[in-house]
Order: sequence, then structure tokens, then C-alpha cells
Amino acid sequence: VQLQASGGGLVQAGGSLRLSCAASGFRFSTSDMGWYRQAPGKQRELVARIRSGDITDYADSVKGRFTISRDNAKNTVNLQMNSLKPEDTAIYYCALEIRLIVGLTYYWGQGTQVTVSS
Repeated sequence: VQLQASGGGLVQAGGSLRLSCAASGFRFSTSDMGWYRQAPGKQRELVARIRSGDITDYADSVKGRFTISRDNAKNTVNLQMNSLKPEDTAIYYCALEIRLIVGLTYYWGQGTQVTVSS
């Protein structure tokens, strides 16, 4: 499994960024994919998830501002982030989510830094 995230950067509050994750080494079209983030001193948290049937879940803090999408032809999952806030500053990770009877397990990409200035 390989997950390569890109698109992070520095943006002013109110701005937009688009993250992309290129996936390989597994059957992407039938896999659940997620974007997570981890801010300094905080636990990693789910930002958005898209399941194999394009069912999406979002953290309450990003609903209405972020949109997750996938392109099964290109094996990519994207996160469009609008109306960014300083509290969105974090390292963002792309993840392959695998559901087991005992719970979720993950494969992680390398992370991309998103910094939102006030």
C-alpha cells in the first residue's frame, strides 16, 4: 500500500486549499478512504471519510467547508478545503481504512502540512 499526499501549504484565513492523495497497491475503488489531521499537542482526528459507495462522513468542525471526493479512474482521493480557519492548521494524512470485526485498522500516507494564518 502506498499513499502519497500533496497540496498542503500556507494560506490566509478564509482561503482555500485542495489536498490530493495518490493511492496504489490495493483495490482503490472498493476501499474506504479518509483524511485525518493532527495538530501540535493533539490527537489525530478524522476530518472526512468517503466509502466505496461514495458515502461521506465529516467532522462537525468542517461540515459545509470541506468536501471529500474520489476519482476511481485515477486512484486519487481529494479534500477541497474552503473558508479555512487558523484552527484547521495541522498535518493532514490520507488513510486507507480497513474494517475488521474488531474495529478499524489503517494505512497512512506521509502527511502534508496545512498552515492557516490569521
